Amino acid sequence: AAARRVAEAVEVPFNPLYLYGGVGLGKTHLMHAIAWYVRRGSGPSRSVIYLSAEKFMYQFVRALRYQNTMAFKESFRSVDLLMIDDVQFISGKESTQEEFFHTFNALVDHKRQLVITGDCSPSDLEGMEERLRSRLGCGLVADIHQTDYELRLGILQSKAEQISTRPLPQRVLEFLAHKITSNVRELEGALNRVIAHAV
Repeated sequence: AAARRVAEAVEVPFNPLYLYGGVGLGKTHLMHAIAWYVRRGSGPSRSVIYLSAEKFMYQFVRALRYQNTMAFKESFRSVDLLMIDDVQFISGKESTQEEFFHTFNALVDHKRQLVITGDCSPSDLEGMEERLRSRLGCGLVADIHQTDYELRLGILQSKAEQISTRPLPQRVLEFLAHKITSNVRELEGALNRVIAHAV
């Protein structure tokens, strides 16, 4: 619901939207869905940048190396929607955190939307400056929980329809939904193995 609200909003509803949770629970998928919805709804009129925190850091380091920091700052501070995945990657990287902090503030000041993901809540990000943790937690912080049985079964049914040429027995999908509870990636991997063996 929060992702949809950000995607549909004309004005920024909360800044940032911070999504966190374990591996394979759909944080990146939600970010892609937001970007897709925004691009589809507004076309090229709204600029969107999606990248991992690691790529943000590499681009920043490259800008420093080639003395091109102004172009770097302009490219990130002029977008309508900035999406940074796995922000925990910049923990302990002081100069990258400093640049991200200023980019964050510039976007918020200009009422531009930020969507950020991490593997833990902002307050639990070790190696992150206090002022940045505070900023990350000032919008809407949403915890992505483990999937329940009904959601896992729905995901399996949808994926099976997309990738299988012949229908899989419902009992097989129910079995997988009961047995694999860790994350959606493992669930999809198990489904792929079942389909591969069934061919």
